[in-house]
Formats: sequence, C-alpha cells, structure tokens
Amino acid sequence: MRTTISIITINYNNLEGLKSTVESVINQTFQEFEYIIIDGGSTDGSFEYIEKNKELFAFWISELDSGVYQAMNKGIQKASGDYILFLNSGDHFYNDDTLAIHQKELTGQDLVYFNIKVVEASKTFIKNYPDTLSFSYFVKDTLPHPGTFIKKDLFNSVGMFKEDFKIVSDWKFFLDAVCKHQASYKHVNKTLSVFYLDGVSSDATNASIIFKEKQQVLRSSYEPFLQDIEDVITYKDILTGLKKSRIIQWLVRLGFLNKF
Repeated sequence: MRTTISIITINYNNLEGLKSTVESVINQTFQEFEYIIIDGGSTDGSFEYIEKNKELFAFWISELDSGVYQAMNKGIQKASGDYILFLNSGDHFYNDDTLAIHQKELTGQDLVYFNIKVVEASKTFIKNYPDTLSFSYFVKDTLPHPGTFIKKDLFNSVGMFKEDFKIVSDWKFFLDAVCKHQASYKHVNKTLSVFYLDGVSSDATNASIIFKEKQQVLRSSYEPFLQDIEDVITYKDILTGLKKSRIIQWLVRLGFLNKF
C-alpha cells in the first residue's frame, strides 16, 4: 500500500528528546506511515540509540550537516509519502490516538495545519491558528512545523528549505507557499502535537538573527507590500483593541453600535 504520511525527526545531541519523540511516534494507534530519522552526527548516544532501534525507521542517517534546514531537506528527499510532518526531537504527538483521529483530515490541500500545545518553563498553553492566512499574518507569525502536514509535491513548486538561513527558512517556505504560489490550505481546529519552547528560534538571544533573516526575505521578494502592510497591521491592532474595550462592548449591547 502506498504511504500517505512521512514523519521526519531531526536530531542533534538531544538523546532524551529523541527518545520522547520516537516513543510518541511508535505508540500511535494508527501506524500507516513511514518514519525517517535524520541525525546530525550526534555524540551524546543518539547514534547508538538510533542504530539499536533501526528496525523502527524506514530510513535513518547520522552524519554531519550544515544545520537544521539541510537536515530537513535530506528528510524530504528520502520521504515517499504524500504528506510530510516534521516532528523534531523533543516534540511529540498530543496523545497516542492523534494520528488515528486526524489522518482523515488529509484531503488533498497543500497544507493541513492544526493547533499545538506549547510548553514553556513557566506556563503551558494551546496555540490556536487562524482559518484564513494572509501576508499580514505571516509578517507577524508563522505556521508550526510540528502541527502542519505539508504535501510533498509542494516542495517541487515552492522549493526546498533555504539552507543558508539559521532560523526562519520554514517561515519563508510557508510565506512563499501561501502568498506567492497560492498553495491551498486547511485549518483543523484541534491539537496535533506538543512543542517545547526551547529551540533555536525560541531563544531570545537569536531575535536579531530572526529579524535580519526575515527582513532579507521581505526586502528581496515583497518590497512593494511592506509599507501597505505596516499600515494594515497598525489598523488591525487598533481594531482589536477597540473590540476589547468595555465602552465599545456596552455600546454594542445597548444597540448604539453594530458588532464588528
């Protein structure tokens, strides 16, 4: 039977996180997928763990690479599924029935994205994503790779992840897919996975790198839209603030204003 889903785990010197992710994947009650491990030449015991459990994986490799995006591209090249999901070391599915419940949502769209549970040092919350994606949305946010099934064919039209970026190549891919290539998409308002906010993109010290890389993308490909979009974001923020205003809410209830 043809594989519909390829799950790819990227790992580098994160043995305990890798174990958690692998356990989550192999414990799924739905098992009609292929599992790929791309390790960056770890020296913390990850290689030995992968080799010991190699029968669980359709493909695995442990070798030096230039970074996370080269590793992700290696995984894409080896994947045979219609849809690819990146569940990197440390992250895991929401529960053991997640794939069994939600695999039916893969109905042909280029991107099928879910909500994720985010775990920080001091708090845990469900991050909800919008039903409609826009350029203004991507200027401020992105889609979660552990919560998004990507149709493999989409990489043929959009291109692979940009390997010379350190942090924002997945953001660039989603931005280009939706705003430049009109990729089809669907939001499923359910929680797919658990994401631990301790990675490179979550490190506050990398904020300047994120800003620089995003500006490079926006200035090179979306320059004509930038001024307009800054105005749109400002007005959206003002409108959001008005919607939360007690006075506005009372005026709506009293019939002096229409709900907006």
